[in-house]
Amino acid sequence: MKKVVTFGELMLRLAPENYLRFVQSDKLEATFGGAEANVAVSLANYGTEVAFVSKLPDHEIGQAAINSLRKFGVDTSKIVRGGDRVGIYYCEKGASQRPSKVIYDRANSSIATAKSGDFDWAKIFDGVEWFHFTGITPALSDSMAEITLEALKEAKKRDIMVSCDLNFRKKLWSKEKAGKVMGELCKYVDYCIANEEDAKDVFGIEADNTDIYSGKLNRDGYISVAKKLTDRFGFKGVAITLRESLSANDNNWSGMLYVDGNAYFSKKYAMHIVDRVGGGDSFGGGLIYSLLNGYDAQKSIEFAIAASCLKHSIEGDYNMVSVKEVETLAGGDASGRVQR
Repeated sequence: MKKVVTFGELMLRLAPENYLRFVQSDKLEATFGGAEANVAVSLANYGTEVAFVSKLPDHEIGQAAINSLRKFGVDTSKIVRGGDRVGIYYCEKGASQRPSKVIYDRANSSIATAKSGDFDWAKIFDGVEWFHFTGITPALSDSMAEITLEALKEAKKRDIMVSCDLNFRKKLWSKEKAGKVMGELCKYVDYCIANEEDAKDVFGIEADNTDIYSGKLNRDGYISVAKKLTDRFGFKGVAITLRESLSANDNNWSGMLYVDGNAYFSKKYAMHIVDRVGGGDSFGGGLIYSLLNGYDAQKSIEFAIAASCLKHSIEGDYNMVSVKEVETLAGGDASGRVQR
């Protein structure tokens, strides 16, 4: 079986029930999530052998975080134990014209304070075919940027396929620093994943005649973005998610995969959103699965977008769907009718 490794931070997610605001709620629901961990759960649910690499404290909350992955079949044996705290993020779900809000409390978390010697990449990558990280991981600290580079160099020595979701987070670092660090890391990346904002924020590459706030997207502009990214870094492929945000609850959702100078667009889904956190990660998980399993470009982008569309209907960070469910939607059954 093909093996995948993802690398990043697993956090405690604290959220008010339903659509309550932070200042309204008397209690917060505790779950776990994080970009690369979310990808790992998607892949495990598809039957892929996947390990998540991180660093978590050696106490009960750290163990609870690990258990949240183990129950889905993610290999957690590569997680280093140590440090003082689990990173936290608070999530308030938006509704109608009120946007969702995220507040981070992750400074000095175990992974952010990790050191180079914590991870034996030669051992971690033994027998591995695919490595995935996001721009969040090197944004956590200067040491994490260095560790990510070490991982990428070892991966390339072993001819491991590498994917990266740019995932720019302005609350973690500046555009200038992101561009500098990610510009170096992307030299080792085969497949780049981005949304309509990431390429602009990180590399100053943007689509023409597009306004993400009005919901008007220009396909030709995104082909140009993908071509510019490919020309700069030599990517094998660039995948871009295309979100037309009508409100916090209702989005149109589609995607594009650019490979070998050709652009492949998925069908578009009109989504009524239950929880959008993890939507991009579920796209990444779907894309990795489809490419690992030899899907052609059109089938790959259809699978990835369908997987992500389904995630928007699920509470929490993790995408808890099967290959069959994704293929049913990708095949054209978007009715949502009861299955008996």
